[in-house]
Amino acid sequence: MKKSLMALSTLLTLGGTVSAQKVTFEEYTLDNGLHVILHQDNSAPVVITSVMYHVGAKDENPERTGFAHFFEHLLFEGTQNIGRGEWFKIVTGNGGTNNANTSDDRTYYYEIFPSNNLELGLWMESERLLHPVINQIGVDTQNEVVKEEKRLRVDNQPYGNLIAEVKRNMFTNHPYRWATIGSMDHLDAATLKEFQDFNKKFYIPNNAVLVVAGQFEPAQAKEWIQKYFGVIQKGTPITRTKVEETPITQTLKAKYEDPNIQIPMAVASYRTPSMKTRDARVLDMISTVLSEGKSSRLYKKIVDDKKMALQVGAFNFSQEDYGLYILYGLPMGGFTPESLIAEIDEEIVRLQTELISEKEFKKLQNIFESQYVDNNASVEGIAGNLATYYLLYGDVNLINSEIDIYRSITREEIRDIAKKYLNPNQRLLLDYAPKSDKAQN
Repeated sequence: MKKSLMALSTLLTLGGTVSAQKVTFEEYTLDNGLHVILHQDNSAPVVITSVMYHVGAKDENPERTGFAHFFEHLLFEGTQNIGRGEWFKIVTGNGGTNNANTSDDRTYYYEIFPSNNLELGLWMESERLLHPVINQIGVDTQNEVVKEEKRLRVDNQPYGNLIAEVKRNMFTNHPYRWATIGSMDHLDAATLKEFQDFNKKFYIPNNAVLVVAGQFEPAQAKEWIQKYFGVIQKGTPITRTKVEETPITQTLKAKYEDPNIQIPMAVASYRTPSMKTRDARVLDMISTVLSEGKSSRLYKKIVDDKKMALQVGAFNFSQEDYGLYILYGLPMGGFTPESLIAEIDEEIVRLQTELISEKEFKKLQNIFESQYVDNNASVEGIAGNLATYYLLYGDVNLINSEIDIYRSITREEIRDIAKKYLNPNQRLLLDYAPKSDKAQN
């Protein structure tokens, strides 16, 4: 489930002075390796049960891409104790909602119930882990569902292949090189045993984190967690040693033709470090300086003043192992993608050689304070953040302390990180163009 391109480049605007209460939580680990995080919030009579598994597109066989995302759908088919097609009926019939999403790094499932249904939520998630039914009828059914999703969200979506094409051209060894949704040919060719083996390998308690957030009694929650999850057998530990060994030392060039567009897109992308690093967080701030709102540097110069583009932006596509820093623009008639890249480069050089003003820096800090408050404004958001900080960052306490990292970033660091990563010899220039018969007149 991907955010739209434009949403990726948009951060939150400041709405005045903000503050946030510390997120309290308790964490422990069951004997089978399942990590548990409890966050009690009695402000509303709802409870969230969520499980995040450390399995994403990067864990797939290169000849069987799309498995991680496929399982996001497949594991709603049913279990030994939940009939096929009954999952959603049980949830809605008990006043709840549920969803799931997949990235290159993890897969996340959750239910939101009235607080008196905590036991139901825990039982259902334990059933997904302990008793999934993976059979041919389920595989065939979800294969068609995934194909339709790909048609709607990727194949027929303007600029829908942007991230996939950037990844394909920027990674040679690391499995980030293929699209999260994967290949339909690979899914068609897979055997039932391959799906069953994938489940056995990755859907194990010691490769997951369970979060309970909302209104509940901790002692009762722990009792139910032990009852439903404690009996699940520990799996074989998973090791990951995949790296991208080759640095980018000269400009890469590639072209992709999108039949769904009429306006070409200017795209420049740089490979950046893991989201766990301080440098990645500085790059987040650089994106905000360049393209957050109509007063940002790129928008004001290229869209507002020079009227060269319909849209321009920058975003740090940050992931567990590596990130991608992507700059893009949609040229107005009479201008070319190359002319937009030249204008963008001028602003990058300016960041590399001059400190941002004190006024800009204060605005930047305010935006990140506001974003921090918003990220933890709902119990649902807190549950997702707790799971993510544990599973991908290795430190649940970041839910409260990561903002301190952003607060400590200096204007000098912003200049130096721009100089370190955003250079012409370290990037991909992607010619993202319409099909020749779709080109803008």
